[in-house]
Amino acid sequence: MWKGFQKSQNRDTDVKTVSFQKNKNFFIINSEKRGERTMKKKKKRFNKNNLQLWSLAMPTIILLLVFNYAPMFGIVLAFKDYKVPKGIWGSPWVGLDNFKFFFESQDAFRVIRNTLGLNFLFIVAGIVCGVIFALIMFEVKKRRHVKVYQTVSIIPSFISWVAVGYIVYSLLDPSKGIVNQILTSFGMEGIDWYSRPEYWPIILLLAKTWQSVGLGSIIYYAALMGVDNELFEAAEMDGANKLQRIIHISIPQIVPIIIIMGILEIGKIFRADFGLFYNVTRDVGALYPTTDVIDTYVFRALMQQGNIGMASAVGLVQSVVCFVTLTTTNWIVKKISPKNSLF
Repeated sequence: MWKGFQKSQNRDTDVKTVSFQKNKNFFIINSEKRGERTMKKKKKRFNKNNLQLWSLAMPTIILLLVFNYAPMFGIVLAFKDYKVPKGIWGSPWVGLDNFKFFFESQDAFRVIRNTLGLNFLFIVAGIVCGVIFALIMFEVKKRRHVKVYQTVSIIPSFISWVAVGYIVYSLLDPSKGIVNQILTSFGMEGIDWYSRPEYWPIILLLAKTWQSVGLGSIIYYAALMGVDNELFEAAEMDGANKLQRIIHISIPQIVPIIIIMGILEIGKIFRADFGLFYNVTRDVGALYPTTDVIDTYVFRALMQQGNIGMASAVGLVQSVVCFVTLTTTNWIVKKISPKNSLF
């Protein structure tokens, strides 16, 4: 009896397991079909959304292709002795002679030193002054005043370097300049600013900082606006003053933004602001020891000598060095603090 009952029970369990497996397979098949249908619907919706997004992105993509990628064809000029009548492909190949012409010249060390040194000063001053100005704006309670201060500080960013060059000349003109008039009123001798190159790193630093600090501070101010107010309230309840709140809360919260902006600026350290160095200094030869940079040197090579091959070679070197410095800086930051790296 027990054996018969056990056999019948086993048969029942087998029938149940078979039916359960059938039902399970049925549900799996149905769920797969439903999943396929939903995926098709999602794909259709995804394609429609993509069409709208692509239509918005196409103007920018076209501009990038036309002005950033298509000109890469001109890299071959760096390895050719370009002659206009012969064209690009008809001009003879010269290998690395254009690079040697620049790096073996007596001006190469001077322009590279000026470019790297002045750009480093601009990066440090721009970040420090931008952060300080953003912290000051963040402490201003009335938003109307903040808007006025930001508007006034941003206006210099929209003034061309040609206009800035005339403003600087009106200040530093040896005979009628405002600065020399102030010096003579105090019994001091006027300075011939355009023949004294030792003063111009500071002059260019002030001009660059004045022109860029307002626009650069907006990013840091936006980052400060995203900081949780409870942190400041808790610190204030613990007795922290404004300076302590800035040092221990505000600055640490915007450190990632500072690092990212620093990486981006270091990526451009081998490229100088041509408008600044050409218009503000008025391209005076006496100032070349401290103001001549790669971009102005290449411009003179093109205008005076018509050496397109050398100019292309220097431009290629600038792009490669900027790429290497950007990736190297980001790699160092990633090793120290992976969260703060750019990519």
